[in-house]
Amino acid sequence: MLSGRVYVELRDAILCGDFAPGDALKPQELASAHGVSLAVVREALVRLVGDGLADRLTNRGFAVPAQSDRRWQELAEARSIIEPATLRLSIERGDLDWETRVRAAHHRLARTPAYEPGTDGVVSAQWSEAHRVFHRTLLEGSGNAVLLETFDRMWLAGELTRRWAADRTPGRDHVTEHRHLEEATLARDADTAAVLLARHLTLTVAGLVERA
Repeated sequence: MLSGRVYVELRDAILCGDFAPGDALKPQELASAHGVSLAVVREALVRLVGDGLADRLTNRGFAVPAQSDRRWQELAEARSIIEPATLRLSIERGDLDWETRVRAAHHRLARTPAYEPGTDGVVSAQWSEAHRVFHRTLLEGSGNAVLLETFDRMWLAGELTRRWAADRTPGRDHVTEHRHLEEATLARDADTAAVLLARHLTLTVAGLVERA
């Protein structure tokens, strides 16, 4: 489907930084660039709005969200409430198969290079996917489909803020953060795991806001 292809291409371009925060997303120009109709581009842009990766502006078309938008603080607040609570359920309910998947997901994340070789800090698509899978696997032990769907909806917008903030917190040790999170989860230490996850989720937006 054409709109699906354009959606994926625009989504990846926004996440990779091809568009700066606040940049206009002009349907006519995008239609020409992608060789599709205006209707196809508009359909793709509406999907991006739903994902939190674009804004629909009254009488001004579409644009990439701004870094200073309060929504990022609200998103971080929502995630820091919902995901640690879901992780607690996972630790309470998760079985041995879930533990095995958590360990495997962390192993893949730890062994996947974070940046594309030969680039100026461009996050690799493989690492981004391994990162998503690790965080989702932590929550899958809960067995709650509604909470997992909520995670899926919030992840893309959260990924955008993480990529924006990546070059603003160069001293941040993601490897250690993820390792401690895995260790606390597999030790069934729900209190520590929940605190670590909440801190992990808020650090990105904190760095973004402080340096905006």
